[in-house]
Amino acid sequence: MTTHHPSDTISVRADERFDEHAVETFLRGKLPGTENPLKVRQFGGGAANLTYLLDYGSHEYVLRRPPLGPVAPSAHDMARESKVLLRLWKPFPFAPRAYLFSDDASIVGAPFFVMERRRGIVVRDSIPDVYDTWNDAPARMSKALVKALSDLHAVDYESIKLGDLGRPAGFISRQVEGWWRRWQDAKLEDLPAMDAVCNWLRENEPPESPPSLVHNDYKLDNVMLAADDPGRIVAVFDWDMCTLGDPLSDVGALLAWWCLPDDPPHFRTMAMMPLDDRFLRREQLIDHYAQHSGRDLSAIRFYHTLSLFRVTVIISQIYVRYVRGQTQDKRFAAFGPRIPAAAQAALEVAKGR
Repeated sequence: MTTHHPSDTISVRADERFDEHAVETFLRGKLPGTENPLKVRQFGGGAANLTYLLDYGSHEYVLRRPPLGPVAPSAHDMARESKVLLRLWKPFPFAPRAYLFSDDASIVGAPFFVMERRRGIVVRDSIPDVYDTWNDAPARMSKALVKALSDLHAVDYESIKLGDLGRPAGFISRQVEGWWRRWQDAKLEDLPAMDAVCNWLRENEPPESPPSLVHNDYKLDNVMLAADDPGRIVAVFDWDMCTLGDPLSDVGALLAWWCLPDDPPHFRTMAMMPLDDRFLRREQLIDHYAQHSGRDLSAIRFYHTLSLFRVTVIISQIYVRYVRGQTQDKRFAAFGPRIPAAAQAALEVAKGR
């Protein structure tokens, strides 16, 4: 008999398995349907946190845990992500609802939380066939991304008791210095471009914007779209770095991961989206965000540069885990050449090219 599996999941990778019986025992009776037998599948996308489908037949849930191996203390924070998703889903319906968190590492090997399952399309390296009838699908995705981000930044975080999520004062300075420290820990070789970019960021920091919730990893493949409309967002994922700070850092992150076919090769090496000239250009994204949010984006080059600097460090952190044997995921072998390419992209944006 052939078992049908959702197309967005894979069999659990050998080195990323956990004790399914322990999870089944822990969750039994805590959520509807958990008295049924449990089947576990893995969501194969993403390059950091591990995400699994918990299939109880009548009900489905999603389990999230940090990646294998040592991780930076402030990264992959499951307690933070679950806290945000326990509260954010009401004013910001694109946030999936979290149900419970456990810091008992004996269950899956790390802290984890369980949240609701959302269904839709995640766009990664090509436009899915389901959108073939929409010639303007990339443009619709672009506009939906920007509007959702503006909506997030408009959420009254005090009203949902997330006012203690971060320290907005000095947020950008801490970002620059924090990512510089992480670079020192993750780099396998010195890159003069990274020194130059860090110096430029220190010398060109803009005045602080009024604070908001900041997603901190906002990009196309962290968003799920409706199968019947590429312009309708179903969910926004990966909230483990969500904090309070300068909302324009999220706009910078979106620009940093945004790649178009006519970008220079070292920009295109970072592509986490289809290379399709029907997507809005970065200048159009900026204009749409300014229009929706009413915020001043005159210093956006700083935020774009900071985000490319950060992307370089993130790629390095992932690659060094692979080099040190802390993950066996073969996808990460290709990350090495992307590190100097990302650093060069950051330097060029800083210089206004």
